Amino acid sequence: MTSPPNILWYCTDQQRFDTIAALGNSHVETPAIDSLVADGTALSCCYCQSPICTPSRASFLTGLYPSRARNCRNGNENYAGHPTLVPKRLSDAGYDCGLIGKFHLQSAGHRTEPRLAEDGYRYWKFSHAPRDDWPAGHDYAEWVRGQGGDLDELRADADRVPAELHQTAWASERAIEFVSEERSGPWMLSVNVYDPHPPFIPPRAYADRFDRDLMPGPHFRDTDLAAQAALSEVDFQTVAAHPDTFDGRGVQALYYAMIAQVDDQLARLLDCLDATGQRDNTLVIFTSDHGESLGDHGLLYKGCRFYEGLVRVPLIFRWPGHVQAGVQSDALVELLDKTSTIVDVAGAGGLEQLQGRSLLPLLCGQVSPEFHRDFVRSEYYDALDSSFIGSGSPDTPTAAEVSGETSSEGTFGTMYRDRRYKLVVYHGHEIGELFDLETDPWEFENLWDDPASAEVKSRLLRASFDASIRATVDVGTRRVAPM
Repeated sequence: MTSPPNILWYCTDQQRFDTIAALGNSHVETPAIDSLVADGTALSCCYCQSPICTPSRASFLTGLYPSRARNCRNGNENYAGHPTLVPKRLSDAGYDCGLIGKFHLQSAGHRTEPRLAEDGYRYWKFSHAPRDDWPAGHDYAEWVRGQGGDLDELRADADRVPAELHQTAWASERAIEFVSEERSGPWMLSVNVYDPHPPFIPPRAYADRFDRDLMPGPHFRDTDLAAQAALSEVDFQTVAAHPDTFDGRGVQALYYAMIAQVDDQLARLLDCLDATGQRDNTLVIFTSDHGESLGDHGLLYKGCRFYEGLVRVPLIFRWPGHVQAGVQSDALVELLDKTSTIVDVAGAGGLEQLQGRSLLPLLCGQVSPEFHRDFVRSEYYDALDSSFIGSGSPDTPTAAEVSGETSSEGTFGTMYRDRRYKLVVYHGHEIGELFDLETDPWEFENLWDDPASAEVKSRLLRASFDASIRATVDVGTRRVAPM
């Protein structure tokens, strides 16, 4: 391999896998992402390690499963004693590292998220939700104020926050600033935009481009309501309802509008790489932290479910002359594999300490793109504050949250998925889900209690248990002697 490339790591928030035109969605507009698909390798079966923000981000920033990274909850007070972060590994290897947008390894609820002591970032421009309720340190809100705007007023306006003042635009401005700096060594820039995270309020100019009546609507059957009622004791942000009651097609149109805006801003960054002569020596990675229910099975937002829309995310790599162009692989992949790939490409130390498998052989055509691993896992351990369970609000604190009257008793759930089947266990609830993804790709027929599937269920329970033990047990420091 040649000298280590620059790395542009672009991560959206809550974007499903099935939201890219070049990968089969004819209802969304994504020409910039489509260009990455054409010029790189798209991995269409990539799974996040948790269907909620903080544990997923902690996982791919440390290269460990959330349970091993010791960060399984949203809203945590701090992240003391955290494992080494990927940007620190790259910084130690000579990279100039920057972060723009979300970090979210600790609570950013009405406070500026504290920086970790050794995060590895030289350049730091923080933002969280597009609100103005942080007293200081919310770089995006301060930028909007500097432009003469007020985020809270703009959010409430009929036209919403205009595109030129949107968090995605601010992120592009800061990214172009970083990428255009003169430097002698390689750089790694992590761009973390907030969209398409709820609330679904794209700028009016984007919302008007998508007609709700032309949307396909959520993956839903009437039987979903009974299925979700059986899971009612399991954490989720919303209570299941028929998509007609919350205008599922309308929500879908707004969600796609937000992705279109992200795509336009990504295009600015790709153009900047071209204009500065850095295209050929920059590995571009496009991904998301987790997905969105988007009305599937009568659910919105996120929580303790492991349906495809929630745990399967986009993952695309482009590095001209190194990563194969025009390849679409359905090999099973985890976001942890992306993390190991970044460390591998950068030539940074500690690759053997990570739990993912580098994708570099697959991306460079050294192995078949048809296979990477036998199974993928995802975890949810008391991740969502109880005040949000069933609240239906991703953005506004409930009365219970404000008063502090919340419970710490949350759900523990794990997912194990091989090439054909997906097994979900809601631990301590005596309930679970088993889906045959070959015959039932949108997970309508739960085979958990099906006598004909008992042997498959038993086999997957054993496999899932074995995988969980190997993934979550920390055996301590490396062995240096026989005794």
